[in-house]
Amino acid sequence: MELFRKKSIPYLIKQGQGKSQLSKSLGAFDLTMLGVGAVIGTGIFVLTGIVAATDSGPGIILSFILSGIACVFAALCYAEFASIVPVSGSAYTYSYAAFGEVIAWILGWDLILEYGLASSVVASGWSGYFQGLLAGFGIHIPKAISSAYNPGAGTYVDVLAIVIVGIITLVLLAGVKQSTKINNIMVLIKIAVVLLFIVVGAFFVKPDNWTPFMPFGFSGVLNGAATAFLAYIGFDAVSSAAEEVKNPQKNMPIGIISSLLVCTVLYVAVSAILTGMVPYTDLNVKNPVAFALQVVDQNWVAGFVSLGAIVGITTVLFVMMYGQTRLFFAISRDGLLPKRLSKVHPKRKTPTLTIVLTFIMVSVFSGLVPLNHLAELTNIGTMFAFIVVAIGVVVLRYTQPNLKRNFKVPFVPIIPLLAVLSCGYLMLNLKSVTWKAFGIWFIIGIVIYFIYSRKHSELNKNANQQNR
Repeated sequence: MELFRKKSIPYLIKQGQGKSQLSKSLGAFDLTMLGVGAVIGTGIFVLTGIVAATDSGPGIILSFILSGIACVFAALCYAEFASIVPVSGSAYTYSYAAFGEVIAWILGWDLILEYGLASSVVASGWSGYFQGLLAGFGIHIPKAISSAYNPGAGTYVDVLAIVIVGIITLVLLAGVKQSTKINNIMVLIKIAVVLLFIVVGAFFVKPDNWTPFMPFGFSGVLNGAATAFLAYIGFDAVSSAAEEVKNPQKNMPIGIISSLLVCTVLYVAVSAILTGMVPYTDLNVKNPVAFALQVVDQNWVAGFVSLGAIVGITTVLFVMMYGQTRLFFAISRDGLLPKRLSKVHPKRKTPTLTIVLTFIMVSVFSGLVPLNHLAELTNIGTMFAFIVVAIGVVVLRYTQPNLKRNFKVPFVPIIPLLAVLSCGYLMLNLKSVTWKAFGIWFIIGIVIYFIYSRKHSELNKNANQQNR
């Protein structure tokens, strides 16, 4: 039974208040900006075109709605957990309380994949937009270093992706208060750019471009929803900030739910206008929003959009890498990864070593692995985490009904069950190669747990001391 040893809620909260405590400096507005910063970016500026061209056609509107609905169910479950356990680690920490150590490790290992690959997807998209901006000034990056490893296409490494990952790393090292101020400004800029595209693009919509609405059938819409799911994972990263939030029991649910609702409206609006401006068959490009404006000769707006996309995608990368660093921090503090990784800088209150580790991981993936492989692997990891969190809400309702819950999921167990079913169905629509890669990652994680993590666990050390 030692594999399923759990952490009590008081223990988790006390752990977050220990000597390795992070700085508590974030409010509800900062959390909402973190959520919007993560959710509005790659999904709008990159994935909209790819999903429309290869999966959904104009039916991408439905794809984003379906993904959004699935995320609403999961977001409610995250909000309840965040109000109970305001500690770093997100779904990993929640699982430690609900299911026990081995499940927590599996989910933590899964989230390492999610955040690492999500950051890499974003860095790759950022590189594509920045190269498009440079091309407007007649500057072209040598092909060999312009994209991830693909010898057939003559590309070997995406240097610009690695550069932006390095810049974000420096921002994260500066401290959460300073870095979130920068994030808030960039988020406001990109919201303004998205609204500019909606207003200008609406004048160039041709309803004929929406026909056929579902050229790949409803199965294509579902496939698109499974891929578009990547666009919504920002609220998961918001929950990883819990330990650095002032009044987290109140502010965490506000930040998670409000950011998701705002972003869903923007996704649907942009998808409708994008596929109305340009035939969906032409949208399989790295910068579809700017491309659509160029097609209708609105180059001045396209320039703003490209610049806004670069700013917007930068905020997504910041939040994803932030979430990854806090995940490494939480797992390390528990002893499941080397303890030295959880050391916090005495002045800046940042986990320096986990930030450096994240830089290395994201640089390797974004610089060498093609974008399409990264996106689907990110999605399967995210959906798995959402399912576990939804089940965890039900488990704690029955095993610890008297816990103080500042936010409660309505209609339990119906809402968590809908989260499980919707996310599970989307997982089944992912390609078999994605499932195989996920399985390999899962097996590697199990091996690491039994070789290293189980013996070095803080709970294992506490149990050994009590037995002496």
